[in-house]
Amino acid sequence: MAISLSVVVLLAVILVVLIRGGSIKAGPAIVAILFGFFLASTNIAPSVNKFLNSLADTINQIRF
Repeated sequence: MAISLSVVVLLAVILVVLIRGGSIKAGPAIVAILFGFFLASTNIAPSVNKFLNSLADTINQIRF
């Protein structure tokens, strides 16, 4: 839960920066948001979630 919430906040910040910087317009941003929203309700959502969790665990195990 904590990882997914921080990812959502991070992606929201990136989206706002892209919109304000002019790299992406509001229309495509809305489409991307809706795509993510509807993707979350499909059968592939658990697989995407599992992949992102394993990626986060892998990054967390890297020691500098």
